[in-house]
Amino acid sequence: MVGFSKNITSKLRIVLLLCLPLFACKDMVAPKGKENPDAVTQQRLPESKLREWQALKYGMFIHFGMSTFLGEELPDGQAPLDTYAPTNLDVSQWVRVAKEAGMTYAVLTAKHVAGHCLWPSDYTDYDVSGNKTAVDVVGEFVKECRKQGIRPGLYYCAWDNHHTFGSLMPGKSENYNGAMVTPTEMEPAKGAPYTSHLYQNFMTAQIDELLERYSPLVEFWIDIPIILGDGYRQFIYDRISKKYPDMLIVMNHGKKKVGKDLVFLDKKAWPTDVLTLERFSPEKPYDPVWEIKNQQYYLPAESNMPIGNEWFWEIDDEAKPIDELTSKFQDCLDNDVNFLLNVPPDQSGQIPQKWIIPLMELKQKMNLQIQN
Repeated sequence: MVGFSKNITSKLRIVLLLCLPLFACKDMVAPKGKENPDAVTQQRLPESKLREWQALKYGMFIHFGMSTFLGEELPDGQAPLDTYAPTNLDVSQWVRVAKEAGMTYAVLTAKHVAGHCLWPSDYTDYDVSGNKTAVDVVGEFVKECRKQGIRPGLYYCAWDNHHTFGSLMPGKSENYNGAMVTPTEMEPAKGAPYTSHLYQNFMTAQIDELLERYSPLVEFWIDIPIILGDGYRQFIYDRISKKYPDMLIVMNHGKKKVGKDLVFLDKKAWPTDVLTLERFSPEKPYDPVWEIKNQQYYLPAESNMPIGNEWFWEIDDEAKPIDELTSKFQDCLDNDVNFLLNVPPDQSGQIPQKWIIPLMELKQKMNLQIQN
């Protein structure tokens, strides 16, 4: 692992952000979908491509970053840079554990709610360059995934308590569900969280940076997309898909219970290539064909849940009983839904034995084979 140095000043970063166009146009119209020879549905990617992704079946979600050292999932974004302090960081071990567990892909939290970035970003100093080891964790992760035969994906959180740029983030919102309302730009829903044009410029610049440096990726995950608004969600989806047409874009709709009359997918997380099932298994049978805005789409699903109860490492967190993990995994297999199991590294920067033991037991019970 090697260090790095910044090559751009903070003032220049701000100039670059201010020079970007204002992206959150609420009247933006989605382009017509590509002709799909596989089905009478309108999604961007052909159904055959989506089924290739479904064939991956089992992946590792990796929540790691500032929250690992704070013991808080949703910190206020004000922790000093040296709070992030892994003592024995070993990203290759993460990927090796995923491979030995029978997983085929992995998704890393490049930036979570704390706003701390696991790569050396040109657009903020609140990143891994503030740690004395100065390890580009995203870069190491992607490199190790490719070396060990695991498909890499990245996660980017829209909720950012450090870089607000005048936004009202969900933690200070009085009316989170109000973000599903479509207000005029001059009259936002009362108390509802929102992101400013400047924050959206910042987010666009960072997503461009991540994808330009670390692609190709199997998927790019955007969390809390509800606060971005319809216009910017459509803009960033189109921007990413135009540059990286083979990569799946995942907008997390975050519902704990799914039902086609309950999800509000079109108001919270549209457009997306994947339906996310957070902390729960799919209903039986899962029907991947959805009607959204009077069009039919083929949406494969991904069930994401922690191996214990927490997304980030907490010393007193314990793994779910093996029978529960087996049942949840089997539900996913039975419904052709991918199982993205979160396995958080500890404060040393490694995946501890208390997660490895149940992972290997789960592999044995599910009769999984290590992928070459």
